[in-house]
Amino acid sequence: MIICPHCLHQNPNNTPTCEVCQTTLPTASSCPNCGASMQLGAQFCGQCGFNLAVENNLVEAEKLLNSEHPDPPAPWQSEPDNPFLFPPSQPPDPLVVPDFIEEQASDYPPQTQYGQPDVRLPFGSPTPLVYAELAPQPSHSQTQLQQQTVQLIHMQTNTTLDLPLNLKLIHLGKPNKRVPPDIDVSSFPNAEVVSRVHADIRVEGGHYFIEDVGSSNGTYINNVPLLPGNRHRLRLGDRIALGKGNLVTFVFQLN
Repeated sequence: MIICPHCLHQNPNNTPTCEVCQTTLPTASSCPNCGASMQLGAQFCGQCGFNLAVENNLVEAEKLLNSEHPDPPAPWQSEPDNPFLFPPSQPPDPLVVPDFIEEQASDYPPQTQYGQPDVRLPFGSPTPLVYAELAPQPSHSQTQLQQQTVQLIHMQTNTTLDLPLNLKLIHLGKPNKRVPPDIDVSSFPNAEVVSRVHADIRVEGGHYFIEDVGSSNGTYINNVPLLPGNRHRLRLGDRIALGKGNLVTFVFQLN
């Protein structure tokens, strides 16, 4: 089904214009991973979250590899007068590694790594070379790791809401006895358009997916309605509208 962006009427696939308002409908295609219907030119599948941009890049790369390109000329063929270039038959001479010269042990007693004589050996006896080791120095700089947090920015009031990091299922809505919300939007202006049990955000494999759970006024992602039962993989900068008219709108971002 193709949803009309103007009147939200559900039209059959391959329908050029809306059956109700005659608005030109976007061209639909199918996901190569799950076969779900989606708009042509989309970067991610709204059903399974499959990355369509990677699929398109692989097709373009395969076309590029299959195309014929002439081999570049050898450097000694393009610049025959350059004396610093060697043909394959005349490689440069290998590097000569000098022999290591050991220093003779002196008549002084051997030194430990802290500069003190080694009393276990008699004074004046021949001793091998002693290699001093540097004592580990304490580091004065400590690296502080900062954990990234996922946030929803309420556009109408510029309020920041941090998503709980310990939850895999986050409920969005207003206080109720059936499913208490993890993100309570009842204090925001125009909260009456938001249902008490409105939408859920699921965390799977480090990705965030949002789905409408049967709200009265619907959920919109970048002004496109999200049908109940379908889910959308959230990307940075996505606009989430709870209800019609963009009265309660959030932006998905990382801190």
